Amino acid sequence: MADANGTEIALSSLRGQYVLVDFWASWCAPCRSENPNLVKAYNKFNSKGFTIFGVSLDEQGKKADWLAAVANDSLGQWTNVSDLLFWDSPVISMYSLKAVPQNFLLDKEGVIVASNLFGDALEEKLTELLK
Repeated sequence: MADANGTEIALSSLRGQYVLVDFWASWCAPCRSENPNLVKAYNKFNSKGFTIFGVSLDEQGKKADWLAAVANDSLGQWTNVSDLLFWDSPVISMYSLKAVPQNFLLDKEGVIVASNLFGDALEEKLTELLK
């Protein structure tokens, strides 16, 4: 998917790190209330090989809303992408998404090791993995 500048970024480019693939949207209140937990985990574990790949399910005509949410919620520290296709995005079927927020934690080889880590669960899992 493309970032805000239109640059295509492959998830595989982050291999070698633990990556949380976070599906969210600017209009999603539960997503937005989860964002402080993501920022906290990123700040604590980024130096230990953890990053986030934020995938927004915003829609065409709402790019400004997506970018404002990234800025307002301090998500610009990590990779953020969107095809602005809302529920028509190909990632919906690729990841069997039914709702947002939803996330998948990938190990350094790109294998899913956990999913839907919300609240303190993400930090607890990262503490276990990145001892």
